[in-house]
Amino acid sequence: MRKTLINPSTENIPAAEPDYLDLEQLARVEISSECPGYPIESALAGDAETGWRAAGPGEQTIRLVFDQARTIKHIFLIFDEQEQSRTQEFVLRWRGDGEDFFRDILRQQYHFSPPSAGREIENYSVDLKQVKALELRIIPDINGGEARATLTRLRLSAR
Repeated sequence: MRKTLINPSTENIPAAEPDYLDLEQLARVEISSECPGYPIESALAGDAETGWRAAGPGEQTIRLVFDQARTIKHIFLIFDEQEQSRTQEFVLRWRGDGEDFFRDILRQQYHFSPPSAGREIENYSVDLKQVKALELRIIPDINGGEARATLTRLRLSAR
């Protein structure tokens, strides 16, 4: 048997996790509602697994307003639903510095079917410059049910 050792290719080494922005220090958050015990801070900072939950059913808005305009290159989201089957839709939008309107980044639907499909993980590469506000709108059940919106994690990176 002939054998040769080779150096592993750097192409197979996964890229490092992005440095996530410290949203508590860089932005103000505006929310349409919040359930006690599930504050928005749980979804935006730290390693808490509880995340945020709306106080009631219906469309919800989470808006980050930055103190200074930022560049955003990655948006990472996790949504969890362990209680009921439902189809959720969310829209990500952004507003540039000096602008008074929002632009859509994307709109997406996902069908939760616990326990086998109770988690949605999204990781988007974007190229947004001079971002003054980022908005996440969640319709927890496109069929109008009584489901409440949840967000386990939201992270942003400038790299």
